[in-house]
Amino acid sequence: MGEKLLNALNIDKSFVGVHALNQVNFSLSSGEIHCLAGENGSGKSTLIKVISGVYAPDSGEIEFNGRHYQKMTPIEAINQGIQVIYQDFSVFPNLTVMENLALNSELADKRKWVNWKRIREIAEESVKKINFKVDLDALVGSLSVAEKQMIAISRALMFNTKLIIMDEPTTSLTKKEVHRLFEIILKLKEQGIAILFVSHKLDEVFEISERFTILRNGEIVGTGSTKELDQKKFSYYMTGREFNPSHFIPEHIEKDALFEARNISLEKHLRNISFELHKGEILGITGLLDSGRSELALAMFGAKQIDEGQWYKNGEPVRLDSVRDAIGQNIGYVPEDRLSEGLFLPQSIGDNIIISEIDKLTKLFGVMDKDKKEKEIDHWMKELSVASPLASNACQTLSGGNQQRVVLAKWLACNLDILILNGPTVGVDIGSKHDIHAILQNLARQGLGIIIISDDLPEVLENCSRLLVMKNGEIVANINTSTSDEKTIYSYML
Repeated sequence: MGEKLLNALNIDKSFVGVHALNQVNFSLSSGEIHCLAGENGSGKSTLIKVISGVYAPDSGEIEFNGRHYQKMTPIEAINQGIQVIYQDFSVFPNLTVMENLALNSELADKRKWVNWKRIREIAEESVKKINFKVDLDALVGSLSVAEKQMIAISRALMFNTKLIIMDEPTTSLTKKEVHRLFEIILKLKEQGIAILFVSHKLDEVFEISERFTILRNGEIVGTGSTKELDQKKFSYYMTGREFNPSHFIPEHIEKDALFEARNISLEKHLRNISFELHKGEILGITGLLDSGRSELALAMFGAKQIDEGQWYKNGEPVRLDSVRDAIGQNIGYVPEDRLSEGLFLPQSIGDNIIISEIDKLTKLFGVMDKDKKEKEIDHWMKELSVASPLASNACQTLSGGNQQRVVLAKWLACNLDILILNGPTVGVDIGSKHDIHAILQNLARQGLGIIIISDDLPEVLENCSRLLVMKNGEIVANINTSTSDEKTIYSYML
């Protein structure tokens, strides 16, 4: 590591009585890859915004590249070489790659006229820095998540950058794309650029970071060399709790299948898919991003109509030609993107919970039974430990883990037989992840048939008794998870 680049000294920041940061001291050297971790609400985002000049600290100071700031503005941060790449990458989907790359430079130089030759030269020089091959004339909205991220990195490097802050950069990436990102990060390190890598994924912390800092409730609870960190310490620093992960073993699986797929095919996505799900079982389905796993989930929920094959429930053939058909068969689906597909974020927590059972809670002439509604909401908030003082609060005020509990509550209120979960803990912090797994295992013990679709191999190994591996729209392996490991599963995926 190089010379000391950043010192955040005794940083305090409060919002309407909430102490977001409490006497935080944080340092970073040139060419250092440093992981900043913590659960939702721990203060990570606030610290990032203080370092990048978005927030002014209530007390304390920032020392960057030898200069001291009581209050650094965003423009000063950029001019000093601080760049932040947020989860949405802040790209313009309706503009071309070239326009996205050159826009900031043109604005910074206060250009009044467009010179397309100059803009193309700026873009070419930008992508060359990380050896990123892309069509500069392509609309950014047509590109993959990984390509959008490469555009954000290329753009960040145009301003004499000394520090890049990456906020949860791997959330929507495949393993292959994560590996490519890490190669880029290591090249940036060689150039003396410091990387502040914000993540709550332990395997990534170990793989890419040299040092770590963990925040909890606005305070630093652990910092040091990543070599000194292990799974147990990491989980404890993050949550203040000790976990003893164990492989889920079903207590009672009925002989007859609860749900069955026979020779299911869907043009360009699925070929000859057959499997069974039993009561009390948690069945896992994994595969790379284009393996067909999400299409299978949507087909089971009636959101995609199959071309061939037959579904069975309790031994009887059933039609799943629509979502209404699936709900009629007591099948629930927790989507991969809970924000746009699973919740009405501006609506209250309570309304989100009871939305799927409005008919059950309605009296004559379409009048809502308020007592039954409040009782139902109260039951599920307690049952799934939704952390909010009021059910009337908007769903968007909740953390990712609590939003996922609300999605679960919405479906469990419908008295399901089968629950399909696509990426059940994506974007969820480690404590909530553990709690959601415990909820799912308990539901399986009560007789619910559960299907978890995920590329998080530790997740499926811990929670599923059987695992189907998909590749190119087919099931290529049916694995007993108690006798397998990540390496074996990944070999089938590739």
